[in-house]
Amino acid sequence: MPHRPLAPEEDSLSHEEILRYSRHLLMPEVGLAGQRKLKASSVLVIGTGGLGSPVALYLAAAGVGRIGLVDCDRVDTTNLQRQVIHSMSAVGQPKVDSARARLLDLNPCIRVDPYDEPFTSGNALRIAAPYDLIIDCSDNFPTRYLVNDVCVLTHKPDVYGSVFRFEGQASIFWADRGPCYRCLFPDPPPPELVPSCAEAGVIGVLPGTIGTLQATEALKLLLGIGEPLIGKLLLVDALDASFEEIRLKKSPRCRICSEEPEIHALVDYEAFCSAPGHEHQGGPLAREWEVEPAALAAELQAGKHVHLIDVREPHELEISRLPGAQLIPLGSLASHLHELDSAQEMVVFCRSGVRSVRALELLAGAGFRKVRHLNGGINAWARDVDPSLPVY
Repeated sequence: MPHRPLAPEEDSLSHEEILRYSRHLLMPEVGLAGQRKLKASSVLVIGTGGLGSPVALYLAAAGVGRIGLVDCDRVDTTNLQRQVIHSMSAVGQPKVDSARARLLDLNPCIRVDPYDEPFTSGNALRIAAPYDLIIDCSDNFPTRYLVNDVCVLTHKPDVYGSVFRFEGQASIFWADRGPCYRCLFPDPPPPELVPSCAEAGVIGVLPGTIGTLQATEALKLLLGIGEPLIGKLLLVDALDASFEEIRLKKSPRCRICSEEPEIHALVDYEAFCSAPGHEHQGGPLAREWEVEPAALAAELQAGKHVHLIDVREPHELEISRLPGAQLIPLGSLASHLHELDSAQEMVVFCRSGVRSVRALELLAGAGFRKVRHLNGGINAWARDVDPSLPVY
């Protein structure tokens, strides 16, 4: 791995650093030379959420000299179940600022660069330029393809991780030495088949497991030790505590890392994946056909007949529900279209408005015109109309 050259005043570890990293210095695989490598290293972390929290904390603790943090989100109470770099006092703050403060409190000997902006094809190459490797801690396919393509085009390793409910994955996609992400996933899955953690949930400790594996792989690369997960995909199932390794091969037809690639520059990844890369809900259709909770409440109070369709999962009814709503989970909505009356006014809703946008698009595509979705979902209803309902 390449490392930035140390200035003369950085040529050796201070007494404070020698004491801080003494457990590393005792190991021949690291030692003084290895610790200086870490000090000279730079790592870019995409996302400071569930995966980015343990990744950033352990890289900072290990003494990686420069850490970049990319995230345009703000700390929310619902993050704290798994995003352990943040705390209650940081709720409402930009995540990169909260994470930076925590890392410097943990290790003031390092440099932390915050990027409070979306990671897009317009800024990715600029942001990635100063760093030796990129750790993908994102939670959506557009960003994963973007990170991969940036790494292929700049010859950097992509330390990959993902989590979903009780399952996780980790690998290193490095086109110079093995397959890239597109070799394994040449095409993104249909967006309706990949609910996010915000929609499907994730056990809080699992991002800690996968993120720690990502940090371990990054340190191995920076130190040049061990056998990194290049050409291997590690599958983790937390429910049965199983770890399975799958061998990966470079695809001779890969669109970006083969001998005759089709892709030579970054593309529009949201269009490629037909999905948003960041936290925003829907396009013009969703905005045009949405209804605010207070407006819907007024319609119902005035006696207007509106068919409410709840597209959440059955177990979510135990948390909150709207009286009179019909439960049709999003995954089975298509098979129930024939049961719905297109002449009837309908409002679809979910937890926060993400799944209901997909339901709206499905219904509109099937010819339904008297349908709207509840902006913000039942959580917005709880905040604006009925505070007796919990927000989750």
